Amino acid sequence: MIEQHIDIPTADGAMNTFIVHPDEGGPFPVLLFYMDAPGKREELHDMARRLAAVGYLVVLPNLYYRRSRDYWLQERTEPAMAVMFGHMRSLDRASTLCDTAAMLACVDAQPQADRSRIGAVGYCMSGPFVVWAAGEFPDRLRCIASVYGANMVTEQPDSPHRVVDQVKCESYFACAEIDRWALPADVSTLQQALLDGGVPHRLEWYPKAQHGFAFPQRVGIYDKPSAERHWVRLFSLFKRQLGA
Repeated sequence: MIEQHIDIPTADGAMNTFIVHPDEGGPFPVLLFYMDAPGKREELHDMARRLAAVGYLVVLPNLYYRRSRDYWLQERTEPAMAVMFGHMRSLDRASTLCDTAAMLACVDAQPQADRSRIGAVGYCMSGPFVVWAAGEFPDRLRCIASVYGANMVTEQPDSPHRVVDQVKCESYFACAEIDRWALPADVSTLQQALLDGGVPHRLEWYPKAQHGFAFPQRVGIYDKPSAERHWVRLFSLFKRQLGA
């Protein structure tokens, strides 16, 4: 495996980014990996490596680069969580589109990347991000996956459920049964919006699983059967749409 830590230039500064891909056989289809709220960390690097191991070039940026180059949540105390939520609230549709455009420009310049085959995956806070990205760049993203996406239904005009009809690519939504960030009523609203918008999609519940179930280091929440099921779904989607 080839790993790089690079700075991607954006309109708002240098976005420090982890890139990983196999050491031979390229160019590789690309996956944009949007981090969850606790930040870019080794746990996510390992998940990116798992994706790269089956034939992808994975781009995992630190989306908090405007505020910190090295933030990640190390303990779940009330003060620490308050800092995390502050970082999380600093991101929105505009920042997502800025960062996605920069990632795509980076991919276009990477000799090991197949710029014609790009997908995206987002966890938790970045569930909305992959929807916004696919809607803004329909000619670039061939598939997206949102895993226990948070705040998918809000009162804002750019709420994912209000703009998801702009998404043209195949989409997958993994929903945890126990999730205060995506209540059943909100998931139902999202699913109806997907149906009304004619979006090719699969929305799937993970019974008894909690928000965060796919992260191995989330003590008391990680659920291996659900996590492995989500990997099967991701690999199937990406193979179908990207070919690796």
